Amino acid sequence: MRLICTVALALTAYAAALSAQARPERPRAREAGVVVGVLPPGPLNAITDVAGVRVGQTTVTQGDSVQTGVTAILPHGGNLFRERVPAAIHVGNGFGKLAGSTQVDELGELETPILLTCTLCVWKAADAMVEWMLARPGMEDVRSINPVVGETNDGLLNAIRLRPVAREHVVAALEGASAGAVAEGSVGAGAGTVAFGFKGGIGTSSRRLPATLGGYTVGVLVQTNYGGVLTINGAPVGRELGRYAFRRELEAAPPAASGTAMNSARDRADGSVMIVVATDAPLSAASLDRLARRALAGIARTGGSFTNGSGDYVIAFSTADSVRRRAQSIPRAIADLPNDALSPLFQAAAEATEEAVYNSLFRATSVRTRGGAAEALPIDRTLEILRRYNALGWDRTLPPGARP
Repeated sequence: MRLICTVALALTAYAAALSAQARPERPRAREAGVVVGVLPPGPLNAITDVAGVRVGQTTVTQGDSVQTGVTAILPHGGNLFRERVPAAIHVGNGFGKLAGSTQVDELGELETPILLTCTLCVWKAADAMVEWMLARPGMEDVRSINPVVGETNDGLLNAIRLRPVAREHVVAALEGASAGAVAEGSVGAGAGTVAFGFKGGIGTSSRRLPATLGGYTVGVLVQTNYGGVLTINGAPVGRELGRYAFRRELEAAPPAASGTAMNSARDRADGSVMIVVATDAPLSAASLDRLARRALAGIARTGGSFTNGSGDYVIAFSTADSVRRRAQSIPRAIADLPNDALSPLFQAAAEATEEAVYNSLFRATSVRTRGGAAEALPIDRTLEILRRYNALGWDRTLPPGARP
C-alpha cells in the first residue's frame, strides 16, 4: 500500500511538472513592477528568508473534481516539540477552524509545524501530523501533542466533501520542506482557493530591516481565499475590472440563469485568509501578538473587508535562538525587544502581507473543475490599470523634471 501511495505521489508531481512546463510562467508582483511599501525584501522575497524556516507543499488533484492540498511551515529544522518557539495567534474574524489555537493562546508557543489545508481536511491533516511527530526520534515518551492546522474553504473548485487530503500528502509536505524559493499560486493549500473573484492561492514575501532598525527579517506566507474590492498599491483594480463584492446588488443586475453548468467565482464577498508571520527578531508571545495584528493592515490595503463569513487568522512566531523554549530543569529568562523597537517590524509585517497577497494572485493560474471555475487575474489589464493610476515602479530612478 505504501509503495502504491509513493508511486501515486510521484506521478502526481510529474504531471504537475509537465503541466507547469506547458503553460507560460506568470510573474510575481514585484517582477511586474508592483513595488509595495518602502522596506527592502530579503533575497528570496519569501518567508524562507527568515533563517531556519522551511516550507513544503503537496498539491492534490484527482480527475476533474479535486483541487486542494497541504502547505507546511516549519519554524526550524530541529525537533520542534523539544525546542518550541514563542508564538501568538490573532483573529480578525473567527469564521474558521484553526486547530490548536487555544493552547497557543494559553502557553504562547508552538510545538508542531503549521499546516494549511482545506476546511474539511483539518482533522485528517492534524491526525497525520501527530502520527508523523510521534514517530520522530526522541518522542517515545510523549503523550500529548498540540497540532496547529489552519484552513480556508476551497469548496467552489474542490470536491471538499470527499476530504481528499490523506496521510501521505501531509507527510510529503512535511518531509519535503525546504529553505529555498517557495512555489506560489495554485499550489499546495492554495490549489483550489479564490480571492477577489479571481484564482487565489499561496503567496509569500519578506522584508529585511536595515541595521539601523535592528537588521531583522520578517517573512509572511498567505493562503488567500477571501473577497472584497481588489486594490493594488492604492489603485482600484477590482473596480476597474468590474469584479468586486456586491457588484450585482449595487448594479441591480439580474441573478445568473438557473441551470448554469458552472459556478462562478465572480463578485465574491465572503471567504477566508490564513497568514503566517515569521521573524528572527527575539520577541515574546505578547510582542508576537502585536506583530500579528499588523499583518491584517496588509489585508485591508488589498481591499479585504473581513466579512461575516470570512475566517481571518494570523499565526506569528519567532525563530530567534535566544527565545526558544527548550526542555531543561532550570528556567531561563526570555529576552524580548523593547516596545519602542517594534514599529519597524510592524511596518514590515504589513508590507510583506500585502505583497504576499499580490503574489498569490499574480502567480495563480486559472482553474476549472466539475464544480466551478476561477480565472487567473488578467495581468496585462491589471498592469494597464496600475500605470494609469501611477502605481507601478515608484522606486525606479526618474529622469530630471519627471513627476514623482
